[in-house]
Amino acid sequence: MAELDLTLACWNYDRTAALRDGSVKPEGIQLRCLDTFPAETFQRMVKFKEFDVSELGFKFYVSSLAAKDPPFIAIPVFPLRIFRHSAIFINTNSGIARPQDLIGRKVGEPFAYGHDAAIWARGILSDEYGVPHNSVTYHVGPIEPAIRRDWRQFAPPKDVRVETIGPTQGLDAMLEAGEIDALYSAITPPSVLNGSPKVGRLFENYEAVERDYYKRTGVFPIVHLVVIRRELYEQHRWVAQSLYKAFKAAKDEAQKLYEQQAGAMHRLFMTPWLTAHQEENRKLMGDDFWPYGLEPNRKALELFLRYHHEQGLSKRLITVDELLDS
Repeated sequence: MAELDLTLACWNYDRTAALRDGSVKPEGIQLRCLDTFPAETFQRMVKFKEFDVSELGFKFYVSSLAAKDPPFIAIPVFPLRIFRHSAIFINTNSGIARPQDLIGRKVGEPFAYGHDAAIWARGILSDEYGVPHNSVTYHVGPIEPAIRRDWRQFAPPKDVRVETIGPTQGLDAMLEAGEIDALYSAITPPSVLNGSPKVGRLFENYEAVERDYYKRTGVFPIVHLVVIRRELYEQHRWVAQSLYKAFKAAKDEAQKLYEQQAGAMHRLFMTPWLTAHQEENRKLMGDDFWPYGLEPNRKALELFLRYHHEQGLSKRLITVDELLDS
C-alpha cells in the first residue's frame, strides 16, 4: 500500500527534531514537516485548514469543539508546555507587591481575551491567590504596534471588562509607561529584555514558585497540542495512532540527548549547569517529565478545561474523554 502524503506544521522543537530529519517516520505516512512559528501556524490552520496535521493552541482547539462539525481531532501529544507564573509582568511603580494587588487594575493581554498564557495565569491566580478572572480590566492588542493579528477574536463574556487599545499603541510601551499595571504574556516583553527598571515579574523568584506549584499539584501546564483535520481523520482513522507513536518516539530520542553524560550534553546545548538542572528536574518530576498520552496528563487537561469554561470561553464544561483521540 502506498504511503499517505501528509503535511505537518510545527515549530522547531527538540522533541520533534527526529520527525523533521527523518530518523523517526510514522508508519504508513510520508510526512512533510514545515517549521512555522506557532502564531502563523494557528492562523493558517484555523482560518484555512491549510495543513493535514499541525500544532495548535489548546484554547483554539477547545473552542473549535463548539462548532456543529468540529474541524479537528486532537491526539495526546503536547509539543509545548510552560509554567505560567513567569508570564505575569508588572509595572514596578504600580504598587503591585502581591497577587491580590492585581484586583481592580488594568491588565494587558496580547491580541484578544483568551490568550493561552493568560488562561493559565488567570486560573492559577484565582485558585491559588483568590484573584477572580473578572476582577481586572483587560486591555487587548499587540505587544508592539507593528505586530498585529486581527483574526479569530474571542467574544469575552458579559462579566469581563475588555478594552481594545489604539492602532498605534503597544502593550509593552503601555506597561513601561504605567498606562496599564500588568501584562499576562507568553512572550517576554522587550522592556524586560532591555533591562527597564520600570517593568518586572510579579513573581521575581518564579522558578522556585513554579517548582513549589508542581510539587503541590503535579500540574505541568499544557499550552499546545497536535491536531488532525477531521476530514482526513474520518477517512484514515489509523493515522492518529501512527502519528502518536511517531511523536512519542521523536520525544524519546530528544530525551536520550539529555540523558547523555555531561560532556556530550554541553557539546549539544549552550546552557551552564545543564546536568544539575536535569538532576533537579528528575528528582521533582520523575524520569518522564514531559509525558504524552491521556492518563498521565488528565489532571492538567481537566484544569485547563475548567479554566476555559470558568473564564467564559466555552459555554459548557468539556470533559477530557471527549477531547482527544487516545
